[in-house]
Amino acid sequence: MSIIGFARVSAVHQDLSSQISQLTEVGCEEIFSGKQSGAKEENQKKLDEMINYIRKGDMVYVTRLDRLGRSLKSILQNIDSIHEKGVTLKTLDGAIDTSNESPLAKATISLLGTFAQLERDLILDRTSEGRARAMAEGRKMGRPPILSDDDKDKIHKAFNRESNPDSISRLSKKYSVSRMTISRIVRNVSYV
Repeated sequence: MSIIGFARVSAVHQDLSSQISQLTEVGCEEIFSGKQSGAKEENQKKLDEMINYIRKGDMVYVTRLDRLGRSLKSILQNIDSIHEKGVTLKTLDGAIDTSNESPLAKATISLLGTFAQLERDLILDRTSEGRARAMAEGRKMGRPPILSDDDKDKIHKAFNRESNPDSISRLSKKYSVSRMTISRIVRNVSYV
């Protein structure tokens, strides 16, 4: 019997070390990990790697149930895939232990998956509401522009002046932006 761990964080900038440390402390001999949003295919690839690796009689640990996916469907599919291989699953937060096959334990898995889906849906709703409110208040979404409209106007004039016009390369160095950005500015005057 081998003890296998799976760790996942939702964004590339988040750190896996806490989960990996916890999984190491419970004796995980092999730890698979993913560092993408739950909606990304990369995490499923990492889960599939782990599922292909595990053998009958093994034990899989995750820190929390939501490490196996962000939707009820994906969590339950991954639990089923683990069980089909004759492997049990435990969460370090104590919520799940599939080595216990009682009807209550099975119902708990379904309920926890439902609550995981509910939590994700609520987060998406709040995010959408916040975005809609910000847009209604006139706030712009996304990354702020690199250059102000005033800078764009100066670039356009410097490139198009009759005597001694600046080159795209010179302007890109002067404003610390790519030549492609300068090219777009000199071809587009709709910002003015």
